[in-house]
Amino acid sequence: MSRPPLEVADIFCARGSEYRVAHRGHLSLGQLKVMSAIERCRTSALGGHKLHCERCDTDTLAYNSCRNRHCPKCQASAAERWLEARQADLLPIPYFHVVFTLPDRLRAIAYQNKDTVYDLMFKIASETLLTIAGDERHLGAKIGITAVLHTWGSSLVHHPHVHCIVTGGGLAPRQGLSHERWIKCRPNFFLPVKVLGARFRNRFLQALRAAHEKGELAFFGEQKILGDPGWFAEHLKPLRKIDWIVYAKRPFAGPEAVLTYLSRYTHRVAISNRRLVAFDERGVTFRYKDYRDNGKTRWKSMTLPPDEFIRRFLQHVLPQGFHRIRHYGLFANASRNDNLTRARALLKAPPVTPQTDSKRNAHEGSQENRCPFTCRTCGAPMIVVEILPPQHAPRAPPQRHAA
Repeated sequence: MSRPPLEVADIFCARGSEYRVAHRGHLSLGQLKVMSAIERCRTSALGGHKLHCERCDTDTLAYNSCRNRHCPKCQASAAERWLEARQADLLPIPYFHVVFTLPDRLRAIAYQNKDTVYDLMFKIASETLLTIAGDERHLGAKIGITAVLHTWGSSLVHHPHVHCIVTGGGLAPRQGLSHERWIKCRPNFFLPVKVLGARFRNRFLQALRAAHEKGELAFFGEQKILGDPGWFAEHLKPLRKIDWIVYAKRPFAGPEAVLTYLSRYTHRVAISNRRLVAFDERGVTFRYKDYRDNGKTRWKSMTLPPDEFIRRFLQHVLPQGFHRIRHYGLFANASRNDNLTRARALLKAPPVTPQTDSKRNAHEGSQENRCPFTCRTCGAPMIVVEILPPQHAPRAPPQRHAA
């Protein structure tokens, strides 16, 4: 794949130093690490390889990737590896896509309390789906859920929402018997979104108030007043009277379409390099999707000052160690294999045959023997003739000095 004419790294390299100075003391260590990783990705700073093509006698350099999960250049291979692991979990059934979104009034609170609020979004969204699906008035079965957190809108504004890919049916005990049965959803219908939205709203507000009472929320700047319990209760009061947006899309065309969708969503970052249009004296221009519009005019262009572009991008840096892809119900890690085995038996689907150690070793050996680098001139495999070390040794984490 050819290099895009403009990358997020180009903007960070050109204006990142100025941004760090202008916002010193207001950037987290995680944000600084992301900036540094993106600036150094696939440059001599990280080292690499000198390659030679024996067919056309061409030499080239290939630099190492930063592998940071926020880097637009490093997610394609990570997504491929993740999808290979998930293919064994796919069942021959319809899958639905459900999206849970936070109202505008909670977004500043979410930004200042990412760990707590994002974690609540996962927990309450999954609990809502499992509870309503388990209710016999709706489905009466235990479903499988893969949930992915996105924190951005198309224009890079802070817009936290959780995408849930859910099975169009689930496991349920047969009345009076010990064994289970598989219950299918109604055609083209999963669960009532108004019921989902009402429960998500009520449970989320309840959990948010509990977190406030335990002192788990922090408030800064204009939000500092919300540290007072009375003001916080007043801030939440209007949210009980409005509908919270829960969007359920039509089912996917088939299990293969689920994998195609997941390949686009699981490892997506705030903006891809392909959406960047220009970086000049006017600022950074990029394409975005206007969801209020339809048809060919939905895709539009926006120009932001470089500092504002960087600020919006860094809004979406996740806390260290935070898992943005999670599994629940039938797909929960502790019982996934057993649940899927029972589901396949009830669906009369062929069991997935795990790779034997010999096959796996043979496959890995063939991967090792095959050079991953291809000559851009003639397409032949290239050989590594020299290892290029990083220009600078990695630094130790910064130490906190005593006052």
